[in-house]
Amino acid sequence: MLVQALGSGIRSTGNGLADIPALLRRVMEEEAWREFVTPVGKLIEHRRFVDFVVTPPTAGLGASVDLLKRIVADDPVAADLLDQALVGRAGERTDLVDNINEVAKPDGTSKEAGLRRLRKDRPDLHAEVLAGNLSTHAAMVQAGFRRKLVSVPVDKPENIAKAIRRNMDPEAVAQLAKLLAEDS
Repeated sequence: MLVQALGSGIRSTGNGLADIPALLRRVMEEEAWREFVTPVGKLIEHRRFVDFVVTPPTAGLGASVDLLKRIVADDPVAADLLDQALVGRAGERTDLVDNINEVAKPDGTSKEAGLRRLRKDRPDLHAEVLAGNLSTHAAMVQAGFRRKLVSVPVDKPENIAKAIRRNMDPEAVAQLAKLLAEDS
């Protein structure tokens, strides 16, 4: 029933889409996608989540990974569970999240890659992101996995100075002032 409700919600419009993140969370948490019975009584089994996603209804969702990612983008818990389901288990090929469509795992500075790194190396900060207390980027900076960067318009020196004072400790500001004075 859970899998059928999820599939129906994805194929519908309007109010059905609002329920998708919660349904998807349940399907992934309970691993209901691995084995279920269709409305006509046929037993369906999937080894990989991506197969469940792309298989046509009623044996699967008949959707794309990209569509699911867009649907759950505003729900950090569902997005994280989706990423975990797409990564696979030990012994499975994990360099692609979708072998059929050759969709590569996110890497670099993507939100998904950040969540994956936090989940693996800093579960405390990962929990803070999922709770909505921190952004993925802020947690990555706090963990030391990314450097803090600041962008400022360069047309007004006083605005640059304010941004530097706001984002750097006084010792670093003094060192910067010294370096700027030397290069003159």
